[in-house]
Amino acid sequence: MPSTRQLKVARLLQKELSDIFQRDSRHLLGHAFVTVTRCEVSPDLSVAKFHLSFLMTNQKAETMKQIEIQKKNIRQQLGARIRHQLRIVPELVFLLDEGAEYAGEMEQLLSKLNIPKEDKE
Repeated sequence: MPSTRQLKVARLLQKELSDIFQRDSRHLLGHAFVTVTRCEVSPDLSVAKFHLSFLMTNQKAETMKQIEIQKKNIRQQLGARIRHQLRIVPELVFLLDEGAEYAGEMEQLLSKLNIPKEDKE
């Protein structure tokens, strides 16, 4: 179970990274809309895992590759934003979050089911 400090740092990192993707890195990712769905921080705060989901793009692998290429630049921007809260910027690990896609597929499957309504007698 994560400590209170881990949870606070994770929330801070998630908020700041989301802001970086929405405002500062639009030119790097094209028209892809990146959402940081979850952030997990190691107990020593040295590694942060970010779960990302993408909208308005069919090339998720290519977008992830662009993010990996820009990882150093993203980490510098993040460090500039959190320099008063953390001494060391954690190593960034980006993971693809497919939960939204899975939920959409399940919703489609459920909507295709033909379930007859019960008679009230």
